[in-house]
This record gives sequence, structure tokens and C-alpha cells, in this order.
Amino acid sequence: MRIILVLVVLYSSFLVTPFTRCVKAEDWPQWQGPNRDGIWYGEGIIKSIPVDGPPVLWRVPLAGGYSGPAVVGERLYVADYMKRDGDLDNNPNNRSLLSGKERVLCFDTTTGKEIWTYEYDCPYSISYAAGPRCTPTVSDGRVYALGSEGNFLCLDASDGHLLWQKDFKEAYSAKTPIWGFCGHPLVFDDLVICVVGGEGSVAVAFDRVSGTERWRALTASEQGYCPPTLIQSAGVEQLLIWDADNLNSLEPTTGRSLWSEPLKPMYGMSIMVPQLGRLHGEQVLFASGIGKVGALYALKNNSPAAEVVWRGEPKNAMYCANSTPFIEDNTIYGCDCQSGMLTAVDLESGDRLWETSEPTSRTDRPAKHGTAFLIRQPTPNDPFRVWLFSETGDLILARLTRDAYEELGRTHLLEPTNECFGRPVVWSHPAFANGCCFVRNDEELICVSLLAKDTDD
Repeated sequence: MRIILVLVVLYSSFLVTPFTRCVKAEDWPQWQGPNRDGIWYGEGIIKSIPVDGPPVLWRVPLAGGYSGPAVVGERLYVADYMKRDGDLDNNPNNRSLLSGKERVLCFDTTTGKEIWTYEYDCPYSISYAAGPRCTPTVSDGRVYALGSEGNFLCLDASDGHLLWQKDFKEAYSAKTPIWGFCGHPLVFDDLVICVVGGEGSVAVAFDRVSGTERWRALTASEQGYCPPTLIQSAGVEQLLIWDADNLNSLEPTTGRSLWSEPLKPMYGMSIMVPQLGRLHGEQVLFASGIGKVGALYALKNNSPAAEVVWRGEPKNAMYCANSTPFIEDNTIYGCDCQSGMLTAVDLESGDRLWETSEPTSRTDRPAKHGTAFLIRQPTPNDPFRVWLFSETGDLILARLTRDAYEELGRTHLLEPTNECFGRPVVWSHPAFANGCCFVRNDEELICVSLLAKDTDD
């Protein structure tokens, strides 16, 4: 059976964040935004997409990759791959052998001018080898960047010089997954936590300043592709690590196991970030992947533990890959990897409420791994407002409710420069900051203004 790469661009955190008002210049310092929850609280944003599209403020050349941008202040950070030799063949069963350089780049967000670049030689032996998967994580003047072959860098955000680095294959005997290292680094207090691999080191925490290892945990058949994620449950912080075999909860300061539940998707493709919600006032957690493997778990209130509420069946739930779903109003919204459709699922029963290919592939038949990245932008007057960046290169504004998908407008931002199953795609998570949308393909990075002319909300 053919399978497709799952890129890391994908996932939401489990934090349930109430609507709050924020300044227009809110940063987007990591994958999925400030709280890794895929919510943007920008003010003064357009309520509909103009007929001629929003203005493109700048566009600059970029090489290949799936890495989304991170934005802090007036600086943007992104990673790419400058291929030198080899044939890029998007065969999901085979690895492409390439030579070239991985790069981490910094741009001025107001002009698009390049400020600095850090690069290093990096031979590739991965499938879907366009470039790095991980969005840089920016914290306290440092940029943490993880490359496709396990090169983990800590760079000075001001000038790009190397502060420290780790080679996951050399230091931990970790094998490069067929679709590359994909777990966006997570900063927690004085730690930076990564999905690594190797015996006893699926998850590793480093001192975020010195790079010294602080703890390591877990062994699995493969490390999987799901980013490390924090939740609060049973009155404590919990670190969720979904490897190829189990959904694990760890104590984030020590790596000590709190609980573990078997959840084994096909091909080691644990990808989406499990999503936290509430059902009848109690916390629940949803995770799913290819092979129609998925479950909703009840989280215990008095001590860290999880118990299955329901498991997905062939004709219910949704089975996510490239993009992470979200839970709102007792409903799960996300892209099913088998049908390629945006789907709404009842949280309590797992029954499908509706599905559509309009924001994904826009085909009239199933397109496997049809992808749209979902970013909520709730307002007091419209809590169901969502921005979607489609694999077609379209930016879409829509309302997602239990009843229907309602498209409010779309504009074509980028050409899909990559490929899957014979169709052109762009699979890179956008960033939203400073009233703008920042997004890339394998040829360019662009900045689009989403500010309304009248900024009164």
C-alpha cells in the first residue's frame, strides 16, 4: 500500500485557551503560534477577503522545505534545503539520496530583507526530501531548529551564530525516520524538549541555554512524527509524547512516566498532536492516525491517567495526518487522511457530521492526504471563524460549526510546488503575526497583509 509523508507542519497543542484580546503585533514564535494551539488573537483583521485578494507586501526567494515560519517582533525565522545533487523522487516507499545544505534563515518582517543565514552540509536519505520539516522555535533570544536528518541547533537569534548543537543519530544512535525528523522543539521552563529516537531516548530534554542533557525517556519501535506537547490535567503539567506504539504522558521536569496507552498507527505515522477537549465537564483527549486508528480518552481528575471512551471505526471518527485537528463546541474539526476531506465529528459518539473537499483538494472524489492547515481566529462576534491554508496554495476564511462548512472567501497566495499522488501540493504551515500571514512553498516566502483599512473591531 502506498503511503505519503506526513510533514510536521501539523498539529495543535492541548491547551484550552479562553478568548482574550491581544495587540496586533503578537508574535508567532513557534509552530502553531504562541501557545502551540493554532489560535490567532490578532486585532483589526479583515472580516472578509477582498475580491482582488489582500495585498502582498513582499516576496523573497527560498529553497525547498516544509518548515513553517516563526515570527518574533520584526524578525522571521525559517529553514530550507539547497539541493546540490541527486534526484528528488516523491515515492512514499523509497528514500531519495541527495547532497546539499540545510539552512536556517532570518528575514526582516517589514521589508523581507535577509538579515542572516546559518547553513551546513547535510546529505539526505529520506522520502519526500524537499527540505526540513520543523518550524524553528524562538525563545529568549535563541532559535532552536531541528533538521530532517536529526541536526539540532541552538542559534543566537540576533546574528545566527551557533551556540550549541546535537546530532541525534551520533549522540543517541537514532535512526532517521523515512520521512525525516519532524517533532517541532518545545521550550518548557529551562528545558528544550525534542523527539529524538534510539534506545531509551524517544524523548530527550536539554538545558535550553547550555545544551546539556537533563533527562531521556521511552523506547519504541520508531520515534514517530508527533511534536512534544504540554497539557494540564489532574492538577499537574503533563508532557505528551506519541511514538509509533503508544501515547505516553511524562512528567516534563524529569521524564518520569505518568501513564501510557497503546495507540499504534500504520507505518509508524503518529503525527497529529492529540487534542484536549471537554465532554460533560470532564477532560478528554483525542488522537488518530493512518490505518483508521484513533481513540477518545477520558483523563482522570484525581491522578494522571487515561481511559478509552471510544475507538474509531472504519466509517466514523477521522484519521488525521498532515494537519492537526481542533476541538470546539463538542465537535472535532480536521482533515481525514484517507478521504482528504475536512470533516466534522461529534465528540461524544465519534459520528461524522459532515465532510467537504472544498478547503483541501477541491476535487469531486477522495484525494488521499488532502490537506488544509487550520488556524482559529475567534472574535467576540464570531467564535467559529477559521483561517485555512490549503494544499492548493489558497488562503481561505471560513466558519466551522457542527452544522456546516461556510466559506467566507479565498485568495490564491502561492503555487503548489511539491507533489503527492500525482497532484501538486504545498504543505507548509503558515504563521500569523503583525496583522499579516507569512507562508512559503519550495521557491518563495511571502508576506500578506490581513489588516482591515478600518481597524475598529
